Amino acid sequence: MPGELKEDTVVIEDQKEGTQLYNKGNFGYPMSGGGLELDLIEATFLVECNRLQVTKDGSPISMGEIFYHSSMQYDNFDISFLVYRDMRNRGFIVKAESGHFDLSVFPRGSNMSNSRPIYLVRAVSERDILKLDIFSKEVAHTESKGKRLLYGVVDEEGDITYYCMSSKNPTGGAPHSSAKQAAKGILVGERTFVIEKSHIEYLNRKGFYGKMMGDALQLSLIECCFLIEKGDLKVTTGAGENITAKKALKLGVKAQEEFELRLATYRDLRKRGLVVKTGFKYGTHFRVYEGSPDRGHAKYLVHSVSNDKILMWPEISRTVRLSGGVKKEVLFCRAEDPMEYLEFRWFRP
Repeated sequence: MPGELKEDTVVIEDQKEGTQLYNKGNFGYPMSGGGLELDLIEATFLVECNRLQVTKDGSPISMGEIFYHSSMQYDNFDISFLVYRDMRNRGFIVKAESGHFDLSVFPRGSNMSNSRPIYLVRAVSERDILKLDIFSKEVAHTESKGKRLLYGVVDEEGDITYYCMSSKNPTGGAPHSSAKQAAKGILVGERTFVIEKSHIEYLNRKGFYGKMMGDALQLSLIECCFLIEKGDLKVTTGAGENITAKKALKLGVKAQEEFELRLATYRDLRKRGLVVKTGFKYGTHFRVYEGSPDRGHAKYLVHSVSNDKILMWPEISRTVRLSGGVKKEVLFCRAEDPMEYLEFRWFRP
């Protein structure tokens, strides 16, 4: 099928051939007066499939020539083309987007006249960075339109991994409830120890705070800060110094990186009725349960990040692969006001 290259489009003048290509493959855009206009990503794909012969000024051009020409016309063309080709080969109808997103994807077996896109796709290199504030806006935009956001990440060999992005609203069945009397604890290093049995009963058996060490309950510094703020724990040092919420926070900031960021996330998760434990062995800040940790596995792995956090795709890939291996959902919490939880999930289109 012949087509003529005209800067950033390829035009098929023959009305019959253009109509056939549009009706059977949903390629291109019908032109007034007949014929079909293809964008460069469609034209390059059709040339590669030997379904289109492109000419320029009357002379045929090769696949390599149209690919190079297209790359000069559009930034990131090679990455977008690889994702477009992969989606097309999977049986989807795919259209190039002119805005912030690269591609829109329609359901298999549909056509453009009777369906709407189900995915908006960003095609990126594994070396690209992802700014969380921009990503958050992209998620909100796609969800407001009733679509899903996919990232097609192209590695150095041209293989593609897809990630489905969405917002989450995690909730649990273990809301924090204050005790009638504050528990008493002793600060040793970065841990607080509670010895009195009635206090252990409230904090550990009912509130799922801390971990038993013999007959004593040990609380992490972040749990200690939270409980002091709530008025449910009074902490002193071995020398009898009272540890206020302000002092506990200062100690946390001095002893641990991103302490305030993690504490903000911890507060919010507890407010949502979730039980929060360290996620160190999974490489995240927290592992999070919907109820008692004794009755089930953690549902989420949560990593707290600032609004201006920059993520790299290899980092995301490691985290998502790990979460899939242990059957948990990985969430990134934007510790801003309001708090926002964003899910990165490996996806097979």
